[in-house]
Amino acid sequence: MKKIGILASYNGSGFETIQKAIQNNEFDAKVVVIITNNTNAGVLQKAQSYNIPHFIINDKRYPNENLDEKITKLLLEFECDYIFLSGYMKKIESKLLSAFPNKIINTHPAILPSIYGGVGMYGRFVHEAVIKNGEKKSGVTIHYVNEVYDEGEKILVKELELTLNETVDSLETRIKELEKEAIVEAFKKLLA
Repeated sequence: MKKIGILASYNGSGFETIQKAIQNNEFDAKVVVIITNNTNAGVLQKAQSYNIPHFIINDKRYPNENLDEKITKLLLEFECDYIFLSGYMKKIESKLLSAFPNKIINTHPAILPSIYGGVGMYGRFVHEAVIKNGEKKSGVTIHYVNEVYDEGEKILVKELELTLNETVDSLETRIKELEKEAIVEAFKKLLA
């Protein structure tokens, strides 16, 4: 059974998708630890409800410590095979990248590589740009994390066609549903 660590900044909807897939025996894994940088993250309540060890690591709690080192140490202690970024809004630093080469996975709400990736391109901002530019399709990319935002090797891409009257809200809803499928499919592929 593979062990998955989660890094999340807000609600951790990707974590919930993984947790449900595990409970439905879609793949053999276990979420062993959740780390957030946000004291008010909704993912903390979810972690508690599933009885998963969870930690808050940020500058306020550890003002004089190397947070990258602290996070890496924790994930190594829990013997994580994979790290999943569930809406984690901090850049992944070098220590963590070198401790888990090709083991840190992110989901992006657009087809990569494209102008819809990189700094500032996340969540609703992506969908707004896609609609504004009159794109015919969008999608979800599951990829490994490297030193550059959204430029890691792709694991899986799922696409959808935009409708004639697509809005930012409707696209966001459709992409979130597609993302759930993509996360499960990617983990099935990784853990096969």
